[in-house]
Amino acid sequence: MVVEIEEDGCIACGQCEEVCPVDAITVEDVAVVDEDACIDCGNCVDSCPVDVITL
Repeated sequence: MVVEIEEDGCIACGQCEEVCPVDAITVEDVAVVDEDACIDCGNCVDSCPVDVITL
């Protein structure tokens, strides 16, 4: 699967980065997922306060 982040809605809060067990997410202006490292656990989806991450 592919994690998708709606960049226009991302508030760069960093919650997804904090809950990622494999450090596949980095946050600067918006969250960015390293698809090669991502294990599709869904933690980022559940943690996003603005619901802009989908799996």
